[in-house]
Amino acid sequence: MSNFYAVLLARGPLARLVAVWRVLFRNHKRRRARRGHEEHASALDALGAQWQDVWGWERPRYYGEPEAYSWRRSNAHDIVAAECAGVRERVGIADLTAFAKFEVTGVDAEALLGRLSANRLPARDGTRLVHMLTELGGIECEMTITRLGNGRFWLNSAIAGTDHDHDWLVQHVEPGEDVTVVDYTDEVAILGVTGPRARDTLAVCTDADLSNDAFPWLTAQEVTVAGVPCTALRVSYVGELGWELHHPIDRMPELYNALVVAGEPHGMVHFGSSAMNAMRLEKAYKAWGGELTTEITPIEARLGRFVDLDSGRDFLGRDAILARRDQEVGGQALDMVLVYCEVEATDSDCRGNEPCYAPGGTECMGITTGGTWGHTVGRSLAFAYVDPHFEAPGSTFEVTLFGERHTATVLAGAAHDPDNERLRA
Repeated sequence: MSNFYAVLLARGPLARLVAVWRVLFRNHKRRRARRGHEEHASALDALGAQWQDVWGWERPRYYGEPEAYSWRRSNAHDIVAAECAGVRERVGIADLTAFAKFEVTGVDAEALLGRLSANRLPARDGTRLVHMLTELGGIECEMTITRLGNGRFWLNSAIAGTDHDHDWLVQHVEPGEDVTVVDYTDEVAILGVTGPRARDTLAVCTDADLSNDAFPWLTAQEVTVAGVPCTALRVSYVGELGWELHHPIDRMPELYNALVVAGEPHGMVHFGSSAMNAMRLEKAYKAWGGELTTEITPIEARLGRFVDLDSGRDFLGRDAILARRDQEVGGQALDMVLVYCEVEATDSDCRGNEPCYAPGGTECMGITTGGTWGHTVGRSLAFAYVDPHFEAPGSTFEVTLFGERHTATVLAGAAHDPDNERLRA
């Protein structure tokens, strides 16, 4: 049972009704339901961490004064902007522990993951983004898969998918297969170090060669950092040079302290999920549960480069994807497609589920899935599923925010570093 409902049941019936049904501001968190902090969380509290609860975990949203809740941009706006600037210009550290983590091992581990993954599996020590589909082609799961050895894979996904993704893997193991799926979500912590000075920061704490030749983008190594054994993945959800350090959760305080000391000469900032969301939208990264759901196939979501249709390899949902692709190629229009756009917003940004209209139109022809202000690029950004006639870059449509129409312009690529040069730095 979640912490919130455990607390709620201990209160009277009227209080329970009010707590469940009253309308809350965006980002409003019920502090009474927070669980106790350990050493690491207390250190972040001292920095002004403003927490959010996610699937029973606490995750910092940002660091600074408490938010004055509002439906429009709040006092947190400028605080998040400073966190984004610190990451983009110097180096940032983030607690990424609230993600699901699985190890899949065994002689038949590759066979299991291969028939579930629309993308090809990575090579040894490689990391790859994959999507697992339903028989109808809907997007059931999104994970990064890292191949750590023969018959040994490390998987990461959204924390809200912990039970869901574990069940999806286990339920597709065929009788007689040698596959073991272990959920390490509660035992493994993750610290992300990312930004132009990330390599300089980590170099102080490890003997591992962090150069591009020895440790390129989208690879992983098992290394020691500040005396702590880590599985280091060279990935960054914010689109900068960076590493995720996966390590035993009971060693997190000592690793965190060492990284903060190493990052201080480089102007390290702490950043939370609000800055991460802003920076991932600047990179046009799509998110499971928002842009990607079981109601959508990779064709509508424009995930073609993550779907291996050319090798002839079979995977769950392949036939449905081929049929949907052939439908579009054959001239039969799709109902909707995902676009990435800039919105002419004022003091509020898209959050998801805002209706979209043709310019001057009265009939809703699409809906946003998420958005926020891009602090680095100085634009309000959003994703939306719209009529395919509005897909071409430069196309415009209208989004309703607080009862007012705002023009959205479709972008051709990521607003920030569309060629991924910073990730490969």
